[in-house]
Amino acid sequence: MRRHELTEREWELIQPHTLGQAGTAGGTGRNNRHFVNAVVYRVRTGCAWRDLPERFGPWNTVARRFRRWALAGVWEGLFQAVQEPDYAWVLV
Repeated sequence: MRRHELTEREWELIQPHTLGQAGTAGGTGRNNRHFVNAVVYRVRTGCAWRDLPERFGPWNTVARRFRRWALAGVWEGLFQAVQEPDYAWVLV
């Protein structure tokens, strides 16, 4: 596994919240994990969309899909899925 890729545990947490699940209306998302790894790479390295490595496919396709997910609220759902609950407030 590369440094900028999701671990199995991370993918298990977010996979149910991605678009294109089998059995849902619309197209089935192919390579969701590969796409999320492309976004993770971009965020962790700070590179521009145009500078994504070729292994992630055409940069404009990745950027367009990122925008679709953003407009659909998918990223917000993913962030909520991976947050650890903070139980410290219960002790107060």
